[in-house]
Amino acid sequence: MSGPDSIEALHAEVRALAAERDAVVLAHNYQRAEVQDAADFVGDSLGLSRLASATASSAIVFAGVHFMAETAKILAPDRVVVLPEMLAGCPMADMLSADQLTAWKASYPGVPVVTYVNSSAAVKALSDVCCTSANAAQVVRSLGVPKVLFAPDRNLAGWVARGLPDVEIVAWDGFCPTHDRVTAEEVSRAREEHPDAVVLAHPECRPGVVDLADAVLSTSQMLAFAASSDATEFIVVTEEGLLHGLRRAAPGKTFHHLASRMLCPNMKLTTLEKVRDALARLEPRIEVPEDVRVSAARAVQRMVAIG
Repeated sequence: MSGPDSIEALHAEVRALAAERDAVVLAHNYQRAEVQDAADFVGDSLGLSRLASATASSAIVFAGVHFMAETAKILAPDRVVVLPEMLAGCPMADMLSADQLTAWKASYPGVPVVTYVNSSAAVKALSDVCCTSANAAQVVRSLGVPKVLFAPDRNLAGWVARGLPDVEIVAWDGFCPTHDRVTAEEVSRAREEHPDAVVLAHPECRPGVVDLADAVLSTSQMLAFAASSDATEFIVVTEEGLLHGLRRAAPGKTFHHLASRMLCPNMKLTTLEKVRDALARLEPRIEVPEDVRVSAARAVQRMVAIG
């Protein structure tokens, strides 16, 4: 693919195939810009989970990573769910297996498990409730208990713990490689280069990084913040795909990406051509064993209901 004409032609193919297949195309905020532009809906994990559960379309083509398409299948079992690139996984999700969670739970009998949506269906099935970065604190607070197990992201767990000092949060030692590699020194240097900019950081970042942020937000929250803020300049500490959405949400404002290495290689595996081909074939499909799906659905639906 080369040139705007090729992108426009592919967009037209995607739209025509989506109509022909009665399919809805969902894209995560970290996808390539041209993939976001081809989607019916672009959003974060929570927003897209809600759309997956509510869609009336016969098929869902999910431009994201594996756990996201699994979550769509969990919530919409009667729909065909297609992931354009089956190799698009999530390193964080791979840091906690069902067997590991089973053993961890046994060490803390009776303590509820809150699991970040960035996890496998098998792990969700063993959890009491799921959460996203947008609602993690709200989910933990809703349980009304003095202690929770929080998996698999230690950084998100730490951020939630700051806001809920009365709850003991025992964190699994997982992390997002894209966010965890950012250092406080890099943020400080960016502040020196752009002294008038507001720093927006994702809660998957290390504690030292969120300490330096003006606002710690999920991707959807960053989009809303940038659009409504009086500020006109921002330093964005999350995966670079969000900059496309930020520039659309807040035209005329300036966004500085912290580092070019804040790129998720798994998110970028999905191309516009792969979305088109997935729509044409309705393959490759995501399947979740029914016993796993039913158990996982309880935790995911509880998350969606909390908001």
